[in-house]
Amino acid sequence: MAPRAYWKGYLKLSLVSCPIQLFPAVSERDKIKFHQINRKTGNRIKYCKVDAVTGKPVSDEDIVRGYEVGKARYVELTDDELETVAIGSTHTIEIDQFVPKSEIDELFRNIPYYIAPESEVGRQAFVVIREAIKKEGMVALGRVAFTTREHVIAIESRGKGMLGVTLRYPYEIRKEADFFGEILEERVPKDMLDLAVHIVETRAGHFEPEKIADRYENALKELIKKKQSGAKIEKPKEQPRAEVINLMDALRQSAAAERGSARNYPRRDATDHQRMSAKRQNVRARRAS
Repeated sequence: MAPRAYWKGYLKLSLVSCPIQLFPAVSERDKIKFHQINRKTGNRIKYCKVDAVTGKPVSDEDIVRGYEVGKARYVELTDDELETVAIGSTHTIEIDQFVPKSEIDELFRNIPYYIAPESEVGRQAFVVIREAIKKEGMVALGRVAFTTREHVIAIESRGKGMLGVTLRYPYEIRKEADFFGEILEERVPKDMLDLAVHIVETRAGHFEPEKIADRYENALKELIKKKQSGAKIEKPKEQPRAEVINLMDALRQSAAAERGSARNYPRRDATDHQRMSAKRQNVRARRAS
């Protein structure tokens, strides 16, 4: 059965528009989830909404949204009042501008959606917009409204369709200076850096997502199977703490170990080596300037 669209509307570029539908590109539905249950009865726990002061249950029809403007003082807003907030992107994603993808910091990228034509009508317009974005190698920026909240969305071509990624607003991004500001500059000796670079190069390969296993999820499945079968659940042995050794010695030992295990990693061809070498030269050139 075809997945249900999360949003339907129109994609518009100047005077060209086409009906589209958005589907979440990622899902955590298959992840193991736990419920809270009553140990004595084995029944699910049900939560009840209560008044924080009186402690009495409150029915859904008596619950409204409130914005706190002072201690225990709220401005109440109903659904009808919230709908009066005028946003033009309720049913249409209008492309405002195009920007290079490299200029969008990864911190701003939020939730990805697959964008597909909604029907045969307008499919040619959909393909025209997709191919124009692809040919220019740019990302289209527009706005879309999900459940009354407006989001900026970055759209790029992907296969036969397009990919739209909602972007966070600047006020949602924490300032890195608040976390990195107290990290002091440290001079790195060349021999240490060379050893560290050697370790990186030894482990370098290609990104192969199909080989990435969710080890915790797999371990949870095994634990549940054991519990169902009545097998004894034993606590894993505590891992020995790593010894604190000299940094240079640690780098040398790591480099030696990597040389011995290099065959376990995908080999890079000559083109890969040339590309990595060019990147390092560019980094050195930027540092020198």
